[in-house]
Amino acid sequence: MHYRRLGRSGLQISELSFGSWVTYGNQVNRNAAADLMAAAFDAGINFFDNAEVYAAGQSEELMGQALKDLKKPRLSYIVSTKFFWGISKGPNQVNTLNRKYLLHAIDGSLQRLQLDYVDLVYCHRPDPHTPIEETVEALHDVVKAGKVRYIGASSMHAWQFAKYLGTAEKMGMTKFVSMQNFYNLVYREEEREMLPLCRDAGIGVIPW
Repeated sequence: MHYRRLGRSGLQISELSFGSWVTYGNQVNRNAAADLMAAAFDAGINFFDNAEVYAAGQSEELMGQALKDLKKPRLSYIVSTKFFWGISKGPNQVNTLNRKYLLHAIDGSLQRLQLDYVDLVYCHRPDPHTPIEETVEALHDVVKAGKVRYIGASSMHAWQFAKYLGTAEKMGMTKFVSMQNFYNLVYREEEREMLPLCRDAGIGVIPW
């Protein structure tokens, strides 16, 4: 397995990551989850991707239990999760990146993952109804609280991501280090603006 630094950060991640969308919580049980992750570890993968919304939190629970069962040193692996969609209905609980939600959501994810911190948190989608300054400051606060190491974004237009990057820079807050975007041999739209933006800003690209 080869490893690369995530953008301009010092974080070294495997070129392939292990994702949990669709499978964890829907198709595999605790034993299978642990076996799959053990195989990934054996192949040199150190990056495990999740999201609060996957299987309404069950995906994080399964991954957290698998990590506990495998008893790997915490420094040997990287875990990411994502916030926006939420897992409960009601105001400040779905489709938001406001401060109230983010500060609550991180604690829920840590509990389900059985971790003291996650390495990378993504804004799963942009939130047009919350000031970017509010989101950026809340993300900065969870980093400074030791609950998150790095922050990133996922699935947004280049002009939207540029606003998040510029706001964090202007406010002197924690900088974004990664973009998880939809990109493959058939869908090449990211080559127009997103990839040039990430290259210029030193952002690591983790396509899904």
